[in-house]
Amino acid sequence: MQIMANITHLDDDEQPFLFPLTNSKVLPDPSKFFSKNLFSSALPTNSFFQNFVLNDGNNKEYIHPYLIKPSDSSLSLCYPSLSVSSHSMHQVFTPDLTISSSTSSLSRHVISSFSDLSVTLDFPSSNLTFFLVRGSPYVTVSLSRNESLCITSIHSFSSFSSNGSPNKYSLKLGNGQNWLIYTSSLIKFSFSHDLKLTFSNNSSDGAPVMLRIAVIPDSSSKTEVVLDKYSSCYPLSGDVLFNKPYCVEYKWQKKGFGNLLMLAHPLHLQLLSKDEGNVNVLEHFKYRSIDGDLVGVVGDSWLLETDPVPVNWHSNRGLKEESYDEIKSALSKDVEDLDSSAITTTSTYFYGKLIARAARLALIGEEVGFLGVVAKVKKFLSETIDPWLNGTFNGNGFLYDEKWGGIVTKQGSTDPGAEFGFGVYNNHHYHLGYFLYGIAVLAKIDPKWGKKYKPQAYSIMSDFMNLGGGKAEHYHSTLNHYHYTRLRCFDLYKLHSWAGGLTEFADGRNQMGTSEAINAYYSAALLGLAYNDTELVILGSTLAALEIHAAKMWWHVNGEGDSNMYEKGFVEENKLIGILWSNKRESRLWFAPPLWKECRLAVQLLPLIPVSEFLFSDESFVKEIVQWTMPALDRDGVGEGWKGFVYALEGVYDNESALEKIRSLKHFGNGNSFSNLLWWIHSRGSSK
Repeated sequence: MQIMANITHLDDDEQPFLFPLTNSKVLPDPSKFFSKNLFSSALPTNSFFQNFVLNDGNNKEYIHPYLIKPSDSSLSLCYPSLSVSSHSMHQVFTPDLTISSSTSSLSRHVISSFSDLSVTLDFPSSNLTFFLVRGSPYVTVSLSRNESLCITSIHSFSSFSSNGSPNKYSLKLGNGQNWLIYTSSLIKFSFSHDLKLTFSNNSSDGAPVMLRIAVIPDSSSKTEVVLDKYSSCYPLSGDVLFNKPYCVEYKWQKKGFGNLLMLAHPLHLQLLSKDEGNVNVLEHFKYRSIDGDLVGVVGDSWLLETDPVPVNWHSNRGLKEESYDEIKSALSKDVEDLDSSAITTTSTYFYGKLIARAARLALIGEEVGFLGVVAKVKKFLSETIDPWLNGTFNGNGFLYDEKWGGIVTKQGSTDPGAEFGFGVYNNHHYHLGYFLYGIAVLAKIDPKWGKKYKPQAYSIMSDFMNLGGGKAEHYHSTLNHYHYTRLRCFDLYKLHSWAGGLTEFADGRNQMGTSEAINAYYSAALLGLAYNDTELVILGSTLAALEIHAAKMWWHVNGEGDSNMYEKGFVEENKLIGILWSNKRESRLWFAPPLWKECRLAVQLLPLIPVSEFLFSDESFVKEIVQWTMPALDRDGVGEGWKGFVYALEGVYDNESALEKIRSLKHFGNGNSFSNLLWWIHSRGSSK
């Protein structure tokens, strides 16, 4: 795995820091499913194949374009259909094809290797190996010599034929699906009346035979021609490289003959560089997906480019000078109310939000020239952050888990439900992102403090921002901390984060609030600014930009134009996704039903920071969602903290109305403040 040039290295006195070791009582045992050779590195805790290594390892995962479900000595494929209601959309799993050994005893699969874009599943008892590469229209399985595999289906077999080709077979199922099976060499097969298709590798040279299985997604004969053309070149794995600023590059390891055919989702196509000349987009070759049409792309290397997100301490467009007095007045009260001894929570999430809230006050004070408040905030930040970094915090604290390789807490190491599951790796970017924001600001205004705690700061950042894969030769780079997994939360195929951690979910990974994910990468970039680490600034800006693109693509439901991939019955009721799963979309939140639209809006906006304006840059869409949300504020019991975020978005297009409403609020939630809302409104430009 490569990283960007001009790597920043740690000084001799800044070797990678680890928090005290713990032997967590609540984490699953990874040795059940990972091969031994993988234990020299930290293991992924939020990957696209996470269900394959949790509990019995037999829950499905969506590996575009198929749902794939392993079980004892078999693997089932599904080309899913879509179920739609006004409050949810999900892909329905049916075991269209099940592939198993014809001779082996029952035994579970083993992860023999994985990469950013692939996972390899071995079934040791049958010598079957599945190369599951994301975005491949084919599922590739290696069949060893003197081994046989069987293909069965929950549907009836309508027909089976070789079409006169020695290496291609067609299988039609009773549900109307047509599947193609390609073999790398001549192979013996049999088709029995008990609905079992058997392939046997009796090759004389002892070499394995590669079988490639693909559904024909439509009735077009041209689609089959494309599948035929590219069937001889298969990917074994895929890596993502960060060699150029604000770019990610996909590179697949391939074998066979000819060119590589993969599938791109809508965000890939939006960012795919056409200037490189090494890819060919097949616009009419498509597979359906809950993420939008997956379109064929020929080429074993893709370059995805994004504009950087500006990483600034203060507002991007400046504040109106006439607003300074009002903001200073609010700052005086908000800073006066800061009291570290009054914090009663020991939760990393809520504690981190209070740290970040205070840090915002210092930066707003800087921006309006009210430097008297900065010293008071500095004192508060030091008093609240230091105990977490030096291990003296009473009631909780950061620990290092060697089993999977990452930060957990004292509470989370004994209670899987504590702190929203932080101890089982849920929501790490959310919680730690807030801490990083406060740490970055304090390091900026107090460089001496920053130098003292730089190793701890980088350890927290590395928990979810590490680019290394545990390779010892990268040990000294600031973005290659040997003890952490690679980009814990960020999905390099989907180009956004997941929050789920080591929890098994029937619909795979999930993420509720994109804005808190953006905050995490933006805060890491601010840490880079504070420490003059250009590499970290670039990576944080790049991931924040990709997260924003993904939020606009999949969380913001606009219902307009051909770009919208959601079904009409869902679009009519929703302007924002509540929880987005790898295999499902929901309008509810973890803590709120669909009707609480103000909560849904807020969790896609908070915290309110300079980068928020890029997430909600489309003024017409902002107006739509505010008008969609406003009636929900008439319910009894709506908290003023939630209202503040609705009014903040209203300020994007109606400054004066929003300002009047914000001035009437008495409460602002545990992560926001009156000062911050005023800063936001007065940095929106002239009213319209």
